[in-house]
Amino acid sequence: MRISFSPFALLATSLFLTSAAAHADYVWLERDTTGAAHAYVGEFEAAKGAPGTITGARAFMADGKDLPLSVEAERLNIAAPASGDLRLAATRSSDKGVLNYFQAKNGRSETKAVNDLELVPTEANGNTFKLVWKGNTVAASQVNVETSEGWRRVLKPAKDGTVTLTTPFPARYLLEVSARVNGSVTLDGKKYDDVRHTATLTFEVKK
Repeated sequence: MRISFSPFALLATSLFLTSAAAHADYVWLERDTTGAAHAYVGEFEAAKGAPGTITGARAFMADGKDLPLSVEAERLNIAAPASGDLRLAATRSSDKGVLNYFQAKNGRSETKAVNDLELVPTEANGNTFKLVWKGNTVAASQVNVETSEGWRRVLKPAKDGTVTLTTPFPARYLLEVSARVNGSVTLDGKKYDDVRHTATLTFEVKK
């Protein structure tokens, strides 16, 4: 898979940060009660899509080494270590000329970003997060929050660009942010002028 950026995109590191479109799919990671790791496509606590709709999926820990993946009907299974923050990156192109980059993270123990677009806690296991784009902190226009208990919130950034989430009850929490790249991208020989990144962060708050 070959990816190249236009000269304009190489010079521009900024994103057009936007709220998620209604019913927009994203990718997120979960660990079940046994600690096994899975990736899902679709909408959290709603309809899940087929993992075959995404391409180039790779799962990895902070060291960047790929982890084995296997496909089921509604999820990807990941052979991941029991501890440490887990990440997955994938792409999807549409027949309307839109290229989506999906970047998911499970866990909030690590304070250094690895994915191109990643929500990072300002302190290990904390509830205040910054958005990092290719090593640079940027301000999100908003961060959408959902939980396994049906609780939803929209977080607005503080003056320093961070967002802070309260976790008032035990649940699986998902934070999501979407952005458009300021420039075009060529993937596998095809040029895309509409390039979008969606980052998710999931973590468990236990009793």
